[in-house]
Amino acid sequence: MFTTRMIRLFAVVLGRDVENVTEVLLREGVMQFINISKVKGSFSEHLDEVNIQSFLADVSELRKRIEGFLHPVGIYPDPPGEIDLNNRVSVNVEAEMKKLDALAGERERIRVRQRVVQQEVLKLEDIKRQVAMYGLGISDVALSSQHSFISIQIGKIPTANMHRLQDDMRDIPSVVLPISEEGDRTHLLIISMKRDTRQVEDILDNVGWSTVELPREMSSLKADISEDLSAKLTKLIKEQEKLSSEADELIRKESERLKQVWINLRVNELIYRIQSYFLHSSRTMIFSGWLPSSKKDILTKKIMEASEGRCYLEWHEADKELADKQNPPVQFRNPKVFAPFQMLVSNFGIPEYGTIDPTPFVMPIYLIMFGIMFADVGQGAILALLGFLCAVFCKKKKMKEGLLQLSHLIIWCGVSSIVFGSLFGSYFGMAWIRPLWFDFHGIVSGHSREGHMIRDVYDILAITIFFGISVIVLGLAFNWVNLIRKKKWLEILFDKGGVMGGWIYIGGIYVAWYMVAHQYKGLPDGLILFILVGLPSLLMFVKEPLHFMKHRKEGGGETFTLFTPINFAMGWVVELLEVFAGYLSNTLSFMRVAGLGIAHVCLMISFFTLADMAGGRGIGAILILIAGNILVIGLEGLSAGIQALRLNYYEFFTKFFHGTGKLYSPVSLSSRDY
Repeated sequence: MFTTRMIRLFAVVLGRDVENVTEVLLREGVMQFINISKVKGSFSEHLDEVNIQSFLADVSELRKRIEGFLHPVGIYPDPPGEIDLNNRVSVNVEAEMKKLDALAGERERIRVRQRVVQQEVLKLEDIKRQVAMYGLGISDVALSSQHSFISIQIGKIPTANMHRLQDDMRDIPSVVLPISEEGDRTHLLIISMKRDTRQVEDILDNVGWSTVELPREMSSLKADISEDLSAKLTKLIKEQEKLSSEADELIRKESERLKQVWINLRVNELIYRIQSYFLHSSRTMIFSGWLPSSKKDILTKKIMEASEGRCYLEWHEADKELADKQNPPVQFRNPKVFAPFQMLVSNFGIPEYGTIDPTPFVMPIYLIMFGIMFADVGQGAILALLGFLCAVFCKKKKMKEGLLQLSHLIIWCGVSSIVFGSLFGSYFGMAWIRPLWFDFHGIVSGHSREGHMIRDVYDILAITIFFGISVIVLGLAFNWVNLIRKKKWLEILFDKGGVMGGWIYIGGIYVAWYMVAHQYKGLPDGLILFILVGLPSLLMFVKEPLHFMKHRKEGGGETFTLFTPINFAMGWVVELLEVFAGYLSNTLSFMRVAGLGIAHVCLMISFFTLADMAGGRGIGAILILIAGNILVIGLEGLSAGIQALRLNYYEFFTKFFHGTGKLYSPVSLSSRDY
């Protein structure tokens, strides 16, 4: 429920033990290093930084460059392990850079040829598109449309000049199609773009071109032209694929060596990364960092062994005073099953150190809201299947962790839809099986069963309002726990999110319930109304004067003037408005859960109506229902996911969550890129 308890290490080791201690720190991978100057203050002015940044930058650049070769061909080196750390060797960065330059040169030559082939493909596709669009009138060497962008010429040249003609026309988007041979002359049909007419005419003049008229019986040449274009395109595309394979194969031949170099670079980079946090004197090295308290004993033992006892270790618990000054990192400690919902929490912010981690509560709250808004067994099963397929694809392709967690979230949402679909009796919008709770579709369409406790849309709205009240009260309770842990007693009592704010909220709920129960014709007795709402409202006035006196006592704050009481009153009025208007809007906001659930049902009813209009059981009706379900899964699924997330963020988190923490990210062999 709470984030992991952290402890800070301040350590001094001899210079001769630095390499061994650094390897231990990397092997254990539990420390998040901090700047020494933030720990001991001015004493660090007498120490020097380890001059390692230039080495770190060179190694990091080379590693990333190797990744630039490997990743495009689908090769992702695994993170280094302990055996790689034990067997690490230094890498000659300059020599490896030269090898990569040579490899890049070979690859670039292939890519240049690819670009040339691609330009030829685009040229031929442009001509083929024009021929297909406008057609050819070969008999009179004219186009059937004046709007075409291509030019057709038929003539003959000396056969000896054919190679010269083909070479000269190579860089021009054109088709040179031999028709027949007559002695030492070859009859040709040439297709080119009109914009290149002058250039083509110059080339033809140089090869002895003479224009001829084509006999009418050869009007079938249009098919020959199209076939010739297709054949040339096919040949070029195959050449393009071959060049692409050659480029990939060039990298794959070097992949094993590149992966080994990458591993050594990564290990050395992490070693340098750790040592970049060190400060040194003439004989010693000093470092500091945060780690979970549970790792203290094992790390102490390992450092002592690595340095043979030649070290000084000082531990500092992250109590309130130290936490306020240095903001320890936050480590989540949730089971793996909560990972998708932890992602949602992290996207909003990292909780303050020592406060409640809402992840275990976000999971049921999010899934309940999503399930009510998107309750259908069949559609939920498809959603879960899509999430599963996405997860398999992301895992296979070693894609980013966020995409994998999003896939798992979709699976959970699909499961929630299946559960609530069973409760509401919806199977692709049809009531195949009796609902376990109530008939949502029947209520929305006006065909609900008599005698059931949920009879109309207002009852569904009431369910979501009561659910919203529970979520808001839970958020207030979390806020009180956080404030108690931080010993902020004034805020606990008088803040809008404290006891007085909660008192007013609970009292307001009772007043609203009383009014509904009495058909909006009365309020509770005056004394009860005063105790429930009036008294806590008056007590909240104490907050501003107490804050003023507290700041004065601490040596800050403003001087008391004639306007000070007015400021107290204005602050009190504004806070009361925030309490009454804010809590009311927060509660009513949960009605959107019922609203989207009703919209989901209405969309399905609409598609069934369209299917009935199309014949009910014909192929047209079936296609309408299939298209309708696809639309609902895409549109409603996205809307339900967004709205469930919005309600968590703005109606639940805002009651207690302060996303000012920093995530615990120790340097380890499995660390991601920095």
